[in-house]
Amino acid sequence: MILSDTEILEAIERREIVIEPYRRESLGTNSYDVHLSEWLATYDDYELDARKHNTITTFRIPPEGFVLRPERFYLGSTMEYTESHKHVPFLEGKSSVGRLGIDIHATAGKGDVGFCNHWTLEISVKQPIRVYAGMPVGQLIYFTTGSSVSVPYNVKGSAKYNRRTEKPVESMMWQNFEQKLFMEIKE
Repeated sequence: MILSDTEILEAIERREIVIEPYRRESLGTNSYDVHLSEWLATYDDYELDARKHNTITTFRIPPEGFVLRPERFYLGSTMEYTESHKHVPFLEGKSSVGRLGIDIHATAGKGDVGFCNHWTLEISVKQPIRVYAGMPVGQLIYFTTGSSVSVPYNVKGSAKYNRRTEKPVESMMWQNFEQKLFMEIKE
């Protein structure tokens, strides 16, 4: 079940959902609008390797905006820091953003109960487009769970994205290799 605006407000009052900064005008009928932060990042190498730490360079979006290019992949982040202690948050792009040809996530639209951070956005575009810090970019939708979780994300030992930061965070897939979480192929 998706939470309604009334249920989102009640969950915020109970501190089951935290949104900072919270703005009442960003609350929709059954979602909450999030905004593009001033931070973007690009990977330093053209060819990425899932088994290694691929580094990024972060930069600020200037006041006059920044033109995203189709041939590049960008990481961005939300202005909003969020916590979800009882509900499963899903991040979806706003229709107005999608109609400009901007995708804000490749595969990571779902958070976990216990996710406490700014959201990293996986941004790609269909044609060049100028974006601005503070523009509405996505919406959080909250789902109820059938029962409580045994290990929330924020206390999970193997969680790779718990360090609080307002900047985009690069892929930590390489840690799966170090922790031997890659499946072995037997011939």
